[in-house]
Amino acid sequence: MKQLSETWFAEGFIDFEQKKYTLLAYLQQVSTCFNENKLYPQLSDLIFHYNNLNAFRENKRFLQEQFPKKVTGLQLEKLQLLYEQMIEDNEIMQELESIINFSANKMKTTISSGAEIYDFVEDKITITPVGLVPLDVQEGYFFLSAGKTRDTRVYHYRLSIFEKHNERFRSIKTAFIQNEMRSLASTYENMKQQLIRYQSQLPNPAVYSIETEYSFPIEETLLPVAKRSLVKYIATA
Repeated sequence: MKQLSETWFAEGFIDFEQKKYTLLAYLQQVSTCFNENKLYPQLSDLIFHYNNLNAFRENKRFLQEQFPKKVTGLQLEKLQLLYEQMIEDNEIMQELESIINFSANKMKTTISSGAEIYDFVEDKITITPVGLVPLDVQEGYFFLSAGKTRDTRVYHYRLSIFEKHNERFRSIKTAFIQNEMRSLASTYENMKQQLIRYQSQLPNPAVYSIETEYSFPIEETLLPVAKRSLVKYIATA
């Protein structure tokens, strides 16, 4: 999939029709992925570009705060420099404003489509503790199962909390451990006991099952949504 650069809308020749074609080609690729229920990384990339447009339009330096892992100081400086170079040219700024307004509206519509899929997937996920839940739930395991198969993917997770501007945020890091096959002799409880036996660094781990009856794409959709859903579940439990 062809990606847009951080400042695609203001690079090269500032022409509405040309930028419109570039944008629509990009959004077509994103929509194709959404039609296959594949959300990531397309949805996060699209949201980044949408916020990037608005930040440029409003001439605010919020990009680094909103996307600390995506935007570097050099990219911020480049964005601001583009603004300063163009602000004195009224004709270019008018064309650029048309490009940004059109693009932001189109992106917003596509983001809404992705958000609908996200909400649907999140609604169809069921999270259940496996056995007793310890006091410390910041690290543990989860079992991910989708569709009508007995296949189960086992993951280790670790939650962390960081503060920014007096607000607390949670993040989650995961690592795939192995595939398991559920059966009468290999239930979630049995899998948990096996983890405790062979993963001795966590003698009393928090373990959750995350299930859905739908066969969503694992890496592109189910896993990212499941991770965010688990963070919310633990935060409100």
